[in-house]
Amino acid sequence: MMRKTSVILLSLATGAALTLFVTQPRSVLMGSSARAATSDTYRQLNLFGDVFERVRSDYVEKPDDSKLVESAISGMLTGLDPHSSYMDAKSFRDMQVQTRGEFGGLGIEVTMEDGLIKVVSPIDDTPASKAGIMANDIITNLDDEAVQGLTLNQAVEKMRGPVNTKIRLKIVRKGQDNPIEVTLVRDNIRVRSVRARTEGDDIGYIRITTFNEQTTEGLKREIGNLTTSIGADKLKGWILDLRNNPGGLLEEAVTVSDTFLDRGEIVSTRGRNAEETQRRVAHSGDLTKGKKVIVLINGGSASASEIVAGALQDHKRATLVGTRSFGKGSVQTIIPLGSGNGALRLTTARYFTPSGKSIQAKGITPDIEVLQDVPDEIKSRTDTKGEASLRGHLKAEGDEKTGSQSYVPPDVKNDKALKMAADLLHGVNINATAPATGDKAAIDKPASKVAN
Repeated sequence: MMRKTSVILLSLATGAALTLFVTQPRSVLMGSSARAATSDTYRQLNLFGDVFERVRSDYVEKPDDSKLVESAISGMLTGLDPHSSYMDAKSFRDMQVQTRGEFGGLGIEVTMEDGLIKVVSPIDDTPASKAGIMANDIITNLDDEAVQGLTLNQAVEKMRGPVNTKIRLKIVRKGQDNPIEVTLVRDNIRVRSVRARTEGDDIGYIRITTFNEQTTEGLKREIGNLTTSIGADKLKGWILDLRNNPGGLLEEAVTVSDTFLDRGEIVSTRGRNAEETQRRVAHSGDLTKGKKVIVLINGGSASASEIVAGALQDHKRATLVGTRSFGKGSVQTIIPLGSGNGALRLTTARYFTPSGKSIQAKGITPDIEVLQDVPDEIKSRTDTKGEASLRGHLKAEGDEKTGSQSYVPPDVKNDKALKMAADLLHGVNINATAPATGDKAAIDKPASKVAN
């Protein structure tokens, strides 16, 4: 009997592998209406074949047959919803690298500026940092090839490669008259999806930028480090910053939520058929020992981020501060198409928060809404339209909501949501309301409540 193996994932942008499962085809009796539908489908496939052959024979230039087929597949999938798509073999490999959060490379975060590669920052304890590469360095050549004319993705792909292989970089540095040439040996690089610091002297601040295979491990490590450095008795609580986090792996969203929960459902996923419903529940053991938690969200918090925020909000485990989230409430399955043929990214389910709510095209409303002060020159670029604005999106159950602020001030001194979170953890009385239903969400004892 043939089996179909598929991998389920969840993210706003590039897909990520989540859960591996095997299904077997169901045996059904086909009635006359089903036979008629099947016959109509075959007629449509014949039409496709006719068009394909006409293009091959009559197009002004000889087309590439494989590209024609890939384009047809891509059109079929993108016509379903904004998150279904076809990935060619290279895109599929890139997705796997991204979700692993680990690759052979140099250890530098880069951006494109005036057609050249600019170093944002070297990652600690990597070949780049050990070689003395600095923020704002301009990379002009990779081996003997000029960077000018390459896209950012092409340049990054050239810098990545097998561990223990060499690459030569030519660098222009401000204040240096002559370019610097340095030869680096690629090493195993781990993407830091979790960053942490002490906020004040008694609050643990943790930012999660994406949900890859390293995220839960990184979260647990930082919770342990901050608890030790601050002191368990002195620690007032935690700020979990999920702003502008586009999502990632469902499994990581579940285990991150589980880190703060002792029991109860975290999320359920429901497909077209009732028997495909899956429920994920928390295990005993809250790593933060019941300390208060504030979660920061905004219009750029999507997908896996919304699962975490929704689970902690529904269980009254955290207070959500910021602006309404993106509203991506669907799950995608990555279905490999065989060696060298890429994969399908197919929407297969919706997910629901523990209280049974779908956030599709609605988002999650924070318990306390905080709008940032945005500089005039970028005001038009600081709102995210959200899932409801995407053409062909899955429709919401009830009213849809679009538009939410996604600006995060670069200077923490201007970060109003962060200040609000710190005030809440310090017990400062807050008189703030979010546009919600009037439910109450407590972050401490019942006497200390904030309006939802």
